[in-house]
Amino acid sequence: MLSRIIFFTAVTLATIAVIVLALVSPVSHNKIHSRPWLDLSLYIQQPQNITTSNTHAVPREDAGAFVFHRVLTEGPENTSKVVGKAQGFIIPVEQFQQSEFNVLYLTFDTPDHSGSLSVQAIKVGHKDREEFKVVGGTGSFAFAHGVAVFTQTDEQKSDEAITYHVKLQLEFPNHSTKLL
Repeated sequence: MLSRIIFFTAVTLATIAVIVLALVSPVSHNKIHSRPWLDLSLYIQQPQNITTSNTHAVPREDAGAFVFHRVLTEGPENTSKVVGKAQGFIIPVEQFQQSEFNVLYLTFDTPDHSGSLSVQAIKVGHKDREEFKVVGGTGSFAFAHGVAVFTQTDEQKSDEAITYHVKLQLEFPNHSTKLL
């Protein structure tokens, strides 16, 4: 009988400890949004400390690939806060337009968002406005999918210093929008 009392007391104390820890523990620093989607507006620019002589921001007619090494900023100005990087490449040839290799990686490193997004170029049409598909993410953007709309800003200095405005419309499965 004593062993049953000890067992019952141990189970009861363990249950009470779990409940107290759940109620008293500090709130997580993660922001949890009640909606399963997120809209972001960013700018992709040429880094200020890199020369533009060997990279092309716009694919030329004779170009084999569009190589992308840029920074993500909060605004279109050169002095805007850098919030991440944009890297990848696109093959602007008709045979490769449906290729899985036409992917841009947007990497974020801010107090609000930490992680990356994979953006796939479905059709590359050399237009001022391109709509790409968000096919996944990591960190704050785990399992994200949605749309990324790229538009050129009016403030062009040269072909190599074009700034792109990116509007991201992201959806998260199962309301898992935990953002740092």
